[in-house]
Amino acid sequence: DLGEAMGLLDFEAAAKMSGARFAVLKGQLARLERALGQFMLDLQTDTHGYLEVAPPYLVKEEAMFGTGQLPKFEEDLFFTDPRAPDWADRVESLINLMGRTTVDLSDGPYVKAEVAAFMQAVAKNAKSVFSLGNADATIEFQGPFDGKRWGLIPTAEVSLTNLVREQILSEDELATPMRLTALTPCFRAEAGSAGRDTRGLIRQHQFSKVEMVSITRPEDSDAEHERMTGCAEAVLKALELPYRRMLLCKGDMGFSARKTFDLEVWLPSQDTYREISSCSNCGDFQARRMDARFKRAGEKKTEFVHTLNGSGLAVGRTLVAVMENYQDEGGRIAVPEVLKPYMPKGMTHVGGAA
Repeated sequence: DLGEAMGLLDFEAAAKMSGARFAVLKGQLARLERALGQFMLDLQTDTHGYLEVAPPYLVKEEAMFGTGQLPKFEEDLFFTDPRAPDWADRVESLINLMGRTTVDLSDGPYVKAEVAAFMQAVAKNAKSVFSLGNADATIEFQGPFDGKRWGLIPTAEVSLTNLVREQILSEDELATPMRLTALTPCFRAEAGSAGRDTRGLIRQHQFSKVEMVSITRPEDSDAEHERMTGCAEAVLKALELPYRRMLLCKGDMGFSARKTFDLEVWLPSQDTYREISSCSNCGDFQARRMDARFKRAGEKKTEFVHTLNGSGLAVGRTLVAVMENYQDEGGRIAVPEVLKPYMPKGMTHVGGAA
């Protein structure tokens, strides 16, 4: 409501172009969101020693399987349509050609029956149903092609963790844990969240997040988990936002995790704490799926690495926390001190004069 009152947040325009669970940020509020993401990324790289990575946002299904999103959470993911335009164009052209008795292809003429047989083979292999007419033949897709598809990352954890997929690292490479970070858009279908947080920025189909990933030796993962959680907490401390750390029980942990800390930030409008970061030690679960190993010095046998991931932080939810906790009596939002270098010179508030 605060962002809409300022004219800087537009859910109606977003709904018209994309549907529910999208938002359009404008002007100073868009700048504040960008400042948050850049500050988080700078803190994790410059202060905490994470290596910045610019990863792909589209990944193969194998990558999703490696980090545990597939097959268990497929309904919460977005995928590209495997029916690429060249496939559709090729099939439709062949069907249209079938309106003629003889079809001249590159290696010779084929009668209509032979083209029909070819089309039936395509339909069978593609696991689709084709409706064939006569002169005005058309194609009717009644199911997806059983072809390759890409998944849109629900978190940069997928891209970053898969950087060690099917690799054998040396022990020297893990003498200090491998620490990776990225600021990326994330895409989630939120299939299991019907009716929850339907308004606002808390639960969006598309949002930005700074993700941290660590690759370690087994004996180092517990200490690295504490360190990673501290790196996420450092963002909240720098922004002076009230928060708490929660140790999750087994039933609340993710599919891949063996230990998880959640960080929850205080939202006055809801009179409660809401999750803003989740930091997990996945042990060797993901490594086994990805076949990510390392070899100790002087040893022939390889071992699985341990993988960890955490949000540092979710940008949209952090923006909500800043808006609510930094709102003044006049309805403006004070710019946190650590974000002022990222904002236009002299800007101290969003939603009003500097």
